[in-house]
Amino acid sequence: MTPKQLAFKAAAETTIKNLNKRGMDGFFFEDSASCVQAILKLMEDGSSVSWGGSESIKECGLMDAIGSGRYTLIDRTLAKSYEESRQLFARSVLADYYLMSTNAITLEGELINIDGNGNRIACLVQGPRYVIIVAGMNKLVSDVPSGYKRVKDIASPANTQRLSKNTPCFHTGKCGDCLSPDCICSHTVITRRSGIPGRIKIFFVAEELGY
Repeated sequence: MTPKQLAFKAAAETTIKNLNKRGMDGFFFEDSASCVQAILKLMEDGSSVSWGGSESIKECGLMDAIGSGRYTLIDRTLAKSYEESRQLFARSVLADYYLMSTNAITLEGELINIDGNGNRIACLVQGPRYVIIVAGMNKLVSDVPSGYKRVKDIASPANTQRLSKNTPCFHTGKCGDCLSPDCICSHTVITRRSGIPGRIKIFFVAEELGY
């Protein structure tokens, strides 16, 4: 590993100890391939699997891997109407495994997430039997204010480009603290512990993943 990756490993190991104190599990991997294999080994054949919008779980190869036919996939993007979207979301809430990333995670083990519609953080907070979070070394921050700033300055502007949203940050590259119709920052959630021990599992990867 490079010096940068070794430094991330040390920081991740510190964070994992703090996650354990908060009822969450943490794991470190040197690369995406080993991370994906560990997740696939964890999820039993026939399990129902859903996911939130995330570039990280695409870039690491997890989304391709779950299409093997081993799992029952609940894909809300296939909805053809608002009502169908609601029904798929309801099924997602009862999934065995919910896959996502996090906008930021502190060294103390706190997760910071900001959503537009709230489907992702709703499933993080309650519902699915297990939540699997893939986090690259770019997601680790020192504290909650740093995490909030990271979302506003880096993640949200990049996501508005990905989603072609007509927001101030789409045009300027920085947060305008907007209330525009296309705003993707409707809900802010800080997860400081898991009420069900071991339900939330964070997989750290020594690579830059997502936004």
